[in-house]
Amino acid sequence: MDEKTVLRARDFWTSIVLISVSCFFLFETTSIAFLNTEVAGVDAADWYNSAALVPYGIFLGLLVLSIGLMVISIRDGGAKHALSSAGLGISGSELARSSCVCLMLSLYLVGLVPRVDFIISSAILITALVWGFHKENRASMWICTAIVAAVSVYALVMNFPRSQWTKPHDDDWVALGGFLFLTAVMFVNDSRAGKISSVTKLIPVISVLVPLVLVSAMAFGFRQNVPNRTGLLFSNLEYHYYVTLRPLWRGL
Repeated sequence: MDEKTVLRARDFWTSIVLISVSCFFLFETTSIAFLNTEVAGVDAADWYNSAALVPYGIFLGLLVLSIGLMVISIRDGGAKHALSSAGLGISGSELARSSCVCLMLSLYLVGLVPRVDFIISSAILITALVWGFHKENRASMWICTAIVAAVSVYALVMNFPRSQWTKPHDDDWVALGGFLFLTAVMFVNDSRAGKISSVTKLIPVISVLVPLVLVSAMAFGFRQNVPNRTGLLFSNLEYHYYVTLRPLWRGL
């Protein structure tokens, strides 16, 4: 069996997981007022100011990409291989990879997002997913999973009640420490191999820049609610936006 077919088989199972996740969160988002924003007969806001706008955009986009991935897998024979092989085409290594990805995403959504600064929690997840899996190195995969699990469990255990979610806590610092530690491990690992790759150099930049741009667009562009506004980084970002930058723009 050639490598391409094996990869397409993995894509097939990945697309099923992503489609399921997308549909679940799209269903949950329907509980947020979108087109009909009336509350007790009073129009509360326009649809483009609805808190459901960003989740709909994110998970509809993920759903479209997942369907595209499944179509490609079926067209290239990956689905046939996945469904006809022993054990539904899932080897031990594939099962470990899928389990680690699902575990990290679950811990991110349940443990980190409600309690930890969105920029920090997203940065550590992106770093773990990219570095832990792009070279198919089992040691990197387990290290990334362990670090994400450690900071997530800490946040869950130390700040489990909902009343504690939006208060400043040491879990932000623990998550930031986990991100910096993972980044250091990533660079040390590449330097021992002889050369730090361009991908490794870009990972920390992308991991911070992507959630920073996203949360800034949500909070200051679309005026949306964002997870944990009192987070370590976002609270400072929001303060300087309204206190430092906005008065400068108004004065121009």
